[in-house]
Amino acid sequence: MHPKQPYKPISCDFYDELEAYATQQKIVVVEFETPEGNMRQCEVRIVNIETRNKEEFVTLDNGLEIRLDYVHGVNGRLMPDHC
Repeated sequence: MHPKQPYKPISCDFYDELEAYATQQKIVVVEFETPEGNMRQCEVRIVNIETRNKEEFVTLDNGLEIRLDYVHGVNGRLMPDHC
């Protein structure tokens, strides 16, 4: 989202929750920051989580790809502090 800011690893527990949602193909509400710095939320399925160049990304079924440190919460649960 903001390529000039260094990536901040997310909480390992939160990562595990995202993986579980992806595995279960549950529809979730993801709240995240846009490239312009605005908050947005959407109701989606998490399709994939992957690491590229030491940064982690989530891919959603609507085609959006979000760097994980820009995800603020899922299903109303705010992301805990970073690792």
